[in-house]
Amino acid sequence: MPTTDSARINLRTSPEAKLMIERAAALMGTTVSSFMLQHAYEAARRVVSDNDTLLMSQQAFEAFVSACETPQEPNDALRELMARR
Repeated sequence: MPTTDSARINLRTSPEAKLMIERAAALMGTTVSSFMLQHAYEAARRVVSDNDTLLMSQQAFEAFVSACETPQEPNDALRELMARR
C-alpha cells in the first residue's frame, strides 16, 4: 500500500458493525484505521483485478492470437474512424 501521502475517508456504520470491527482490530493487534484500511485495500485490489482480467476459452484465445498475427486490411469505416481527431 502506498504510504507517502495521506487522504481521509469517512464513513458511517451501525453500532454493531463498529463493535465487530473494533474487536477484530484488537484481536489482530492493530488500530481500527489500520485494520479497515488493510482489508478495504485488499478487497479493492481483488475487485479491480477481477474487472481487469479477461478470461476466455482456449478456442477464443487462439482466434484472438490469429486475428492479431494476421490482421485484415483496413476498410473505409476504419480509415474514417482513425482519421477523426
